[in-house]
Amino acid sequence: MRRLLPAMAAFLAVLVPAAPAWAHAQLVSADPARDATLTTAPAAVRLEFSERLNPDFTTIVVSDAAQHRVPAAPPAISGARGTITFSSPPANGTYLVAYRVVSVDGHTVQGSYPFTVADPARPAASEAAAPSLPPADSGGVPVVLLVVIGALLAAAAAYLLVSARRAAGRRR
Repeated sequence: MRRLLPAMAAFLAVLVPAAPAWAHAQLVSADPARDATLTTAPAAVRLEFSERLNPDFTTIVVSDAAQHRVPAAPPAISGARGTITFSSPPANGTYLVAYRVVSVDGHTVQGSYPFTVADPARPAASEAAAPSLPPADSGGVPVVLLVVIGALLAAAAAYLLVSARRAAGRRR
């Protein structure tokens, strides 16, 4: 049992520090908001995250229903906020905001969400098929990677346990 305690302590020492590594920038607010229907076309898209963004690795794009990018200026980054300004207001229709950001601590987060422009003063846009929507937020550590790491750690703990028992059996 004495040899089992160091193996268990090593196993826990590997798992416990990993928890803070799962923290990464999360989308806190968006304008236009997810699934919003706007009666006036927006002039810009503003995204705010829970951590400061690295301006060199921030991408924000808006695509129309035909999956064509809406012309806009490159993202302007201020702390945890990223803003793109449209060259001209988008027409009526459904749009997809897609982002990929890297916070200053190095974590990458990407996601997307739709919004709709339905300005009664503007003509209806010819709508193609609605844009395909990827998962809302696919940032952080993939679940498959966590399962593989967990399996490897369990195998290592089992190996240490068996080794400790064999060593204890030889000494008896």
